[in-house]
Amino acid sequence: MPQTTPKKYSKGLMWFRRDLRLADNAALFHALKNCHHVVCVFVFDTDILDSLPKFDRRVVFIHESLTDLNRQLAATHPGDPPALLTLHGPSNPSVAKLAQTLGAQAVFANRDDEPQAVLRDAQTLGDLAHAGIMLHTFKDQCVFERSEVLTQAERPFGVFTPYKNAWLKKLEPYYLQAYNTMAVANALMPASQLPDAAQAHARITPLAEMGFDWMDLPAQHITPGTTGARVLLQDFVERIGKYKDTRDFPAVKGPSYLSVHLRFGTVSIREVARLAFAQHASGDIGASTWLSELIWRDFYMQVLHHHPRVVDHAFKPEYDAIKWESGAHAKSMFKAWCDGQTGYPLVDAAMHQINQTGYMHNRLRMVVASFLTKDLGLDWRWGEAYFAQHLIDFDLSANNGGWQWASSSGCDAQPYFRIFNPITQSEKFDSQGKFIRRYLPQLADLSDKAIHAPWLANPIELLSAGVQLGETYPMPIVDHAQARATTLARYAVVKKS
Repeated sequence: MPQTTPKKYSKGLMWFRRDLRLADNAALFHALKNCHHVVCVFVFDTDILDSLPKFDRRVVFIHESLTDLNRQLAATHPGDPPALLTLHGPSNPSVAKLAQTLGAQAVFANRDDEPQAVLRDAQTLGDLAHAGIMLHTFKDQCVFERSEVLTQAERPFGVFTPYKNAWLKKLEPYYLQAYNTMAVANALMPASQLPDAAQAHARITPLAEMGFDWMDLPAQHITPGTTGARVLLQDFVERIGKYKDTRDFPAVKGPSYLSVHLRFGTVSIREVARLAFAQHASGDIGASTWLSELIWRDFYMQVLHHHPRVVDHAFKPEYDAIKWESGAHAKSMFKAWCDGQTGYPLVDAAMHQINQTGYMHNRLRMVVASFLTKDLGLDWRWGEAYFAQHLIDFDLSANNGGWQWASSSGCDAQPYFRIFNPITQSEKFDSQGKFIRRYLPQLADLSDKAIHAPWLANPIELLSAGVQLGETYPMPIVDHAQARATTLARYAVVKKS
């Protein structure tokens, strides 16, 4: 008879966080493999939710993804289905209390290296240890984490290309293997067997009960749950070969649109990296370019792990000496940027996109970040915080890394003297003005040439297009050439250090 490894625990608790899927889930696999019975839980953490507005697309996305996850759980045992428990309150001490209520000997979760999450897990570890319950955590949101990829001197990388080369050199099939959770899914505990004290949590807490209102998610590109991720991935596979040529054009279907799914774990990073690497190895340039983007994601995560100070400070300390604009004028400039009222159409269209949909094309993220820091002279942290509030795919490490890259204060950032020209960026990446017209319909009747800089257009054309500068569309709030000179002077403090 074949020998089976005895299970370590009678009962375990699987704590879902940013890994909202059953398939290829590291912590869930280990829970099912090591426990006779596994109960699943998600916590609507009030330590996070209490700081959010009542209308928040991320909360809606998570809520819908949990509904999808609950359906997946039910499908594993149709006759006597398991259920996803949801709690509404602070994770600490809610998880430890639930584990005690269930009689669990261990809690399983996937790691999260954001500073607030690290603190949360340390506190939960203490509560669980006090109750004699183990906490097991696993790598799941990246291919290589923490100190898995280091320099030859055993130090973390601060430059991307050497990191990428070391990442590719280290990569072996082992690191991309899927965890076969379905093979051990029989350990999921049916809801009917839950103790009475836990039965009340065997449902998805309604949004209204938590103080949130429903928001429609933009139909384009954002369908919650593993179901939505699967549709997007299958679609992207068919056009991945064109990714390098199409990814920079916001009016073109170029990106994968999987960022929100990677953020909340409704798709496995191992699955998408395995797919990208296989096509990269066969010489597919589009797949190679996309693989690099996935490696950037790992890169920024390890930067955050090794240098958590980047949350509030520049990665390059000398950049903290920069004197950003301040006072009432700076605040009015920031408001114009937030509202898409800068007078630069591509910048304004991009800001309307994020405000209306919770999404912004990656090329445009660089354009608006450069404009905020180097045209308006405003602190990159202002823009980072705005993105953190509005992006449905907000990820602290990538958002911080991107903003520091744009402001030249981060690791492997663009040189401080490289300043995007918002007009030439518009002419290059939205040459026909299709994206601008989508979000700035008041400019729709301008010619393809005039739409990038309406203030330079012939007054007769403006009149015939129904554009009144200062009325239907603002004049530029800053002159780019003058702003560039001011920025070079502003950054002189860095050059002297």
